Amino acid sequence: MYADFIGSAGSIFDLATQVYPAYFLPLASLGNLSKAVARGLKDPSFRVIQNHFAISGNLGEVAAKEEVWEVSAQLFGLALGILILDTPGLVRLYPVLSLTWLSIRLVHLWLRYQSLSVLQFNTINLKRARILVKSHVLHTSVPGCVDCNKEENILTWEKFMKPQIIFGVPLEDMVGGDTSVFKVKKLIRIYAKEKYILMVNQSAGDFEVFVSFKVGATSLSVLRSVWQVYWLHENRESFDNLFDWLSHSLLVMEDRFDDFIQQLKGAGWNTHQLNLKVPKEISIDEVGPLQ
Repeated sequence: MYADFIGSAGSIFDLATQVYPAYFLPLASLGNLSKAVARGLKDPSFRVIQNHFAISGNLGEVAAKEEVWEVSAQLFGLALGILILDTPGLVRLYPVLSLTWLSIRLVHLWLRYQSLSVLQFNTINLKRARILVKSHVLHTSVPGCVDCNKEENILTWEKFMKPQIIFGVPLEDMVGGDTSVFKVKKLIRIYAKEKYILMVNQSAGDFEVFVSFKVGATSLSVLRSVWQVYWLHENRESFDNLFDWLSHSLLVMEDRFDDFIQQLKGAGWNTHQLNLKVPKEISIDEVGPLQ
């Protein structure tokens, strides 16, 4: 979807070449560059979609059928474009030409959104993980693949979702720049059994959480951290002491997380393929027991 937005922006540069013919080369170059970036974004995600439909391992057949439909649609669009451009007076009427382009582009984006919004994945990415975790924390149940995929907003950026979770934060930033040995040791002791360290940003106006991962963390570690974040978010007024609050959330998660995983399996979710990436830039390496 984002690739189509970028490709549409690239077409605007092509359209502008008629208004500024003296700048044809830079405008056309920017248009081609934008379209190339769009293709680079589209192809990897599109292969995932193709693989999603290849339930019998027939990825080659699915790709071939898609290619036939794509070529047919391109030929039809090319013929339609020639027909429109061959209309007397249309090429000279730039506003009409621009309106025609805009109408077709909006229809294309709408059809793209409709086709993507009906996809149903049984794998868990960060957006779907948020939906599943929130449901389990609030209602002790998880939605099925159909309901969860319908609820997922494919246009929302992760950084604008609430509660806000920032992964891969250095430990120094996590404690607010305070290098107090007491705070650092307290956090390490609290998260001794986990492959991550989580801290609520008390200086932020909205609820914001920092997460840093230890060496050896996996996608399951990311999922556990998301579960803890949502429990903390729903129980913000329960504790006055921050460390008691964090410790209790881990105890609750230890008691309920296995049930969460079992419910995911029962609802048809693929718990063996979690599309939750662990940041590799910053990680905590435990070299020995804490003294």
